Amino acid sequence: MKQGISVLLVAATYIGTVIGAGFATGKEIVTFFSRFGAVGALGILISCYLFILLGNKIMVISTRIEAYSFKEFNDYIFGNKLGKLINSMIFIIVISTTSVMLSGAGAVFHEQLGIPFQVGIISTLLLCYFVVLKGLDGIFAINAYIVPLIILFGLFIFFSMFDHQPGKLLDLLTLTVPDHIHWLISPFSYASFNLITALVVLVPLGKEIKDERVLKWGSTLGGIGLCVILLLSHFSLIANPNSFLFDIPMAEIVKQLGSLIHIMFVVVIYGEIFNTVVANVYGVARQLKTSFHLKYQHAVWLILLVIFCISQIGYGQLLSTLYPFFGYVGLFYLVVLLFKRKPE
Repeated sequence: MKQGISVLLVAATYIGTVIGAGFATGKEIVTFFSRFGAVGALGILISCYLFILLGNKIMVISTRIEAYSFKEFNDYIFGNKLGKLINSMIFIIVISTTSVMLSGAGAVFHEQLGIPFQVGIISTLLLCYFVVLKGLDGIFAINAYIVPLIILFGLFIFFSMFDHQPGKLLDLLTLTVPDHIHWLISPFSYASFNLITALVVLVPLGKEIKDERVLKWGSTLGGIGLCVILLLSHFSLIANPNSFLFDIPMAEIVKQLGSLIHIMFVVVIYGEIFNTVVANVYGVARQLKTSFHLKYQHAVWLILLVIFCISQIGYGQLLSTLYPFFGYVGLFYLVVLLFKRKPE
C-alpha cells in the first residue's frame, strides 16, 4: 500500500513538473503540436514515450550516483569539463522558463480575472517563498491536489466539446501531413526541453525515493498521464483554432462553458503554474547552495529576484521565443542521455 502511494506521488510530481505555464494554459501545446493539426497527435505520442523512457532513466541514475542536484547528475553524464558548460546552460534555461511561468501567473490574473499583472506576479513570489522552504514535502502536497484536478478538467472540456457532435472529432482525426518537417522535429524538441527543465525535480526525487521499482512505475504512470492530458487538450484546441491567438487559449475555450466553470479552471491553471514555479525554484536553489555554498534561504531569495526581473518582458513573447529555441538546444542533451548507460 505504501509503495503504491509512493508510485502515485512520483507520477503526480512528474506530471506536475512538466505541466507548467505553457502546458496548463494551452500555449505550449499550440506551439509544439496543435498548429500542425491532427498530425500533432502523433508528435504527442512520440514525446510521451520519451517521457516514460528518459524520466525513469534520469531518476534511476540519480539514485545510483546519489546526486543531490542536477549539477552532480550532469557531471556524471558529460564529465567534469563539459558538465560545467551543460550545468550553466541548464541553469539559464530553467531560470528563463521559470520566469515564463511567473509571467504566466501574471497573465492569468490580468487576462482572465482583470487583476493587475504585477499583483499576480508578486503574490505568486510570496507564496512560492513559503512553500519552497518546506522542500519536497511542499511539492508533493501541491501535486496531490493539482494534478488530479487538471486531468478531470481536461476530460470535462474534451467531453463538453465533442459529447453532442462526435462527428466533429472524427473530422479532426483526418491526418494531413504538412510539407515541412517541423511537425516531426517538434516532439523531440518538446520532450528534450521539458526533460531538461524537469531535471531540477527528477534528480532530487530519484535520490530521495531510492526504490527503483517505485521510480520505474512512477515515471511510466506519469508519462501515460501526460499523454492523456496532452491529447485531450490538443483535440479541444484544434476544434477551436481561434483560441490560438490568445496567451491562455484553454481558458478561452472554457469561457464557452459558463462563468463558474471558467473561474474554477483559471484557479486550476494558476495552481499548476504555481506548482512548477515552486518546483523549479526548489531545484535551482539546491544547485546554487552546492555550487556557491550559499544558505538555502538566501539562494531562494536570489532566484526569486532574478525571475521577477525577467518576467517583466511578458508571457506570450517569452514563451513563443524561448521554448522552441531551448527545445532545439536540448536535442543534443536528449541524444547523449539516450545512449548513456546506467551505472551498476
